[in-house]
Order: sequence, then C-alpha cells, then structure tokens
Amino acid sequence: MKKIPSFTIDHNRLLRGIYVSRKDYVGNEVVTTFDIRMKEPNREPILDQGAIHTIEHLAATFLRNDPEWSDRILYWGPMGCLTGNYLLVKGDLQSADIVDLMRRTFDFVARFEGEIPGAAPKDCGNYLLHNLAGARLEARKFVDEVLDRLTDDHLSYPQEE
Repeated sequence: MKKIPSFTIDHNRLLRGIYVSRKDYVGNEVVTTFDIRMKEPNREPILDQGAIHTIEHLAATFLRNDPEWSDRILYWGPMGCLTGNYLLVKGDLQSADIVDLMRRTFDFVARFEGEIPGAAPKDCGNYLLHNLAGARLEARKFVDEVLDRLTDDHLSYPQEE
C-alpha cells in the first residue's frame, strides 16, 4: 500500500509549529489542512488526553465564533499521536496566514476560566475526560515558546535530506 503524505514527513526532525499538511479541492474550493504541532514527536511527552480534549472543545468553540474566520473554519481536532491538532480551513492558505489566529486561539485557551463548552453528558461522548488546568498550561507554553518565537523552521515541514 502507498504511504499517505503525512507519513512521509520526517517526524524525527519535526519541530513544534504551524505547517500546511495538505491542500485538497472540494468542487472549486481549496481546503487547507494545517498541522498545529504542539509537541516535538518522539522527543517530548505527548499531550495529556484530558488536556488535548479540553483544547479541542475550547479551540473549536473559539474558532467557530471568530468574526473574521468562522465562515472558513471546517474542522479542529486532535491528532491520534497526541502531539498536536489538525485545522481544516476553506481557502488556499499558507502557515503564515493563520499565525495571528493561532496566537489568539491559544491565548483564549490559556486564559479560559469557567465551564468548558460542551463538557456535559448530553453534549460530549466522554465528558469526564477534561483537564482545564493542563489545557491552559499547554496553550500558554505553545504561545510563549513557539508562536511568539516563530521562524521559517516552525512554518515549513523539514526538507528530506
């Protein structure tokens, strides 16, 4: 079987950052899939399941309510490897195009207080698996250590050697 493109990225060299994972056409529209990588794969501990679940709820809520971007946001969800999230956006975009949006999103998560949106039995399939303190910590770390210090290495996948 042919490897899918996301499995051809050298995860041993991948840094935390914002990457264009792929672009697909749906009719005449381009959908850009972003890899929002919060952890260096295979080199640092993964995101706590409760924390990434809470990040999912908060980020999805924030993004779908953002006045500028809400009509272009198609999906936000965690990676199975628990090192980051995928963001699908309508439009032919580059990583730099969403830096401010990601900074605002993760700042929202880092500062969030109160009840987590959708964290009730009728709204969520695993409503007990949340960790707001962990989500806030990971979001703040991502803003301070990555989003506020971005270089080209954090915006483009590593090239094959």
